[in-house]
Amino acid sequence: MKKSWLAIVMCAVVLPAAAQGTSDAASAAVAEKGKMLISSNGARLGAVYRVGPDGSAQIIIDGKMVAVPANTLSTVNGKLTTSLTKSEVLALR
Repeated sequence: MKKSWLAIVMCAVVLPAAAQGTSDAASAAVAEKGKMLISSNGARLGAVYRVGPDGSAQIIIDGKMVAVPANTLSTVNGKLTTSLTKSEVLALR
């Protein structure tokens, strides 16, 4: 009987701690208008001006509209992030 209580207590402590460990990992993201887009190297690219029908994040950078592909977007530490660098985003123009 004592062993079963020990197992229950261990599960109650270990499982919530393990679930919290995944919150810092990258996850798929859905772009939202007004949300700041961050490059892979941490540079702020600009606020999402519009979300394309394909889920791309459209931003205005250097006076030009650029559509950052949806498959490059993720949420990292609560921030909308692209796997592209600023140079790669500028090359999309």
